Amino acid sequence: MQKTPLKTTIIIALIAIALIIPLNLIGFYNSLVRKNQAVDTQWSQVETQYQRRFDLIPNLVRSVEGIMKQEKDVFIAIADARSRYEGASSADQKAEAASGVESALSRLLVIMENYPQLNSQQNVTQLMDELAGTENRIAVERRRYNEAVSDYNLSVKTFPGNLVAPTFGFNQRNFFTAAEAASQAPQVEINN
Repeated sequence: MQKTPLKTTIIIALIAIALIIPLNLIGFYNSLVRKNQAVDTQWSQVETQYQRRFDLIPNLVRSVEGIMKQEKDVFIAIADARSRYEGASSADQKAEAASGVESALSRLLVIMENYPQLNSQQNVTQLMDELAGTENRIAVERRRYNEAVSDYNLSVKTFPGNLVAPTFGFNQRNFFTAAEAASQAPQVEINN
């Protein structure tokens, strides 16, 4: 009689093992799928920030260039009119030069009314803040990407992942590494 319960116990143990191994395998496979997806999702976030950079920075540079050019043109017109006034020898020449100063000043007033906070230095500072903010966002997303890659790679490299992952086509992912040129600060040129 004792042989029957032993057989039953062995059969139950074999059935349990037969169920536990596939369930663990399925769970591990699903874990790899989730971690692989997390890496892909995080890379999408990096690309989103790159796209933000590509969209934002040229527009900001052009905006600042346009505002600075507009200010520069007005100030050049004022300086030229003043020089003409000072170099004028007749009343007609002085009147014409004074009219040029008034015209340039009225354009400056219109600009200042439309943009009360207009100041080239503030615009450049704002551009630099936006550049720094964009680069910080990119750095954060890259760091998060590398964390997701690290988590995934640990699952692929450690037991039982090192045995199971290659069977299902899960291979190590590469970390984000900066190009050698990235050690140099980017150059932003605003030509006036």
